[in-house]
Amino acid sequence: MSERDIGLEILEGIQEIKAFKAGQGDLRTRKLSEPSPPREIRDKLNLSQSAFAALMGVSLRTVQDWEQGRRTPSGPAKALLRIAEQQPKAFLEIR
Repeated sequence: MSERDIGLEILEGIQEIKAFKAGQGDLRTRKLSEPSPPREIRDKLNLSQSAFAALMGVSLRTVQDWEQGRRTPSGPAKALLRIAEQQPKAFLEIR
């Protein structure tokens, strides 16, 4: 793996922003899809609520609240749910 030149990456990013503001370029953006409901993802992974909560780094109560509709996952939790849904093998390898 090659070493990154963070300083150069920052300068390139600033140049991209300046070009965009001057109307000379396009910024790359992505629209992220909403993950499936946590219950569906957990069922596909064949995990108990407590095992799923442990992998997500949240309490069992939080998973229960998500599944019963009392709460919705926040930004970081949504990101982990996307990973769990789209890359289940990687998610299950988290330690």
